Amino acid sequence: MRIPLSGPDITQAEIDAVAAVMRSGRLSLGPKLEGFEAALANYVGARYVVAVSSGTAGLHLMVRALGIGEGDEVIMPSFTFIAVANAVRYERAAPVFADIDPATLNLDPAAVEGAITPRTRAILAVHTFGVPADIEKLAAVAARHHLILIEDACEALGAEWRGKKTGTFGQAGVFGFYANKQITTGEGGAVVTNDEKLAARLRLLRNQGRTRIGEWFEHTEIGYNYRMSELHAAMGIEQLKRIEAILARRAEIARGYSHRLAAGSELLLPLSQFADSKISWFVYVIRLAEKFSRIQRDAILETMGRRGIACGRYFAPVHLQRPYKVAGCSLPVTESVADRTMALPFSNALSEDQIDEVCGALRECIEFASCSKKDGKSATQL
Repeated sequence: MRIPLSGPDITQAEIDAVAAVMRSGRLSLGPKLEGFEAALANYVGARYVVAVSSGTAGLHLMVRALGIGEGDEVIMPSFTFIAVANAVRYERAAPVFADIDPATLNLDPAAVEGAITPRTRAILAVHTFGVPADIEKLAAVAARHHLILIEDACEALGAEWRGKKTGTFGQAGVFGFYANKQITTGEGGAVVTNDEKLAARLRLLRNQGRTRIGEWFEHTEIGYNYRMSELHAAMGIEQLKRIEAILARRAEIARGYSHRLAAGSELLLPLSQFADSKISWFVYVIRLAEKFSRIQRDAILETMGRRGIACGRYFAPVHLQRPYKVAGCSLPVTESVADRTMALPFSNALSEDQIDEVCGALRECIEFASCSKKDGKSATQL
């Protein structure tokens, strides 16, 4: 694609840091890992950080370390990446999907409370697209029903609710550092917590069940190879040094899109700000008006692609996918939103001319789709 959907912001500093690790001879469980964990803990305001090989690994370890397992239910959104549900299933617990707020696209606290059963063990709040969930209301629901509150902040590094960073409200939170995230380690993730015992167990589980003081081949329980390498950690250290500049640039691009697309009734733009919170821009996702169908949305995506502009579908509801499809599960807001969302190209390297081109092409496609509908033509004729 001439204009890709996303791309990492890598400088010579990251390249030099990774090369230095390669020359050091220490590639795993070394000073860079400790340095990255310390830097991330300082940034998000958590006492403990356990860096791991991916956000998915972090979710899995968090669920396991908290003792969530067979017979337990975990309430979560369906409008999210499937790894959230997978991590719960890995431990034979059951994901229970609740509907979302139509403005923030995060869990609706009222819907969460309505989904609670005697088997409910935890609420897993996802800060979708970097927009903070209504974490105080969700925490209140959790407290009323004596539930664990955990956070998926994989898309929300730097987001805040009333001055406090997302990922630090519940018993534990998870961040992801894949290449399209605000900062990247290539592959990687981290679990953050203020619970010393939980942090110790997470460290044990990520390294094959081996304690830090144990003999090399002595293991206290079944664990996993979920370690983050020194190379990834070195990259993360350099990325974190630039986090504020990276977030500012992403916010600038989001403002550019919102300014250009503001006029007209065909689109619903993402929230740019709301009371008591700070958005960390992960993606720029627009919604077509309700008069458009999923087929028309998909046709617009295809046409943009033919023009060399990569756009994406965010998200396919988890509760409608084969491994999780359950008869009678209806989430009207989730399903309506998912049929009409489109992610536009979004990275720090995006130029003003490229934003102009994306917005111009999008307007043309939407206008053609509207006219085609009036004329009775098929959406696939775009």
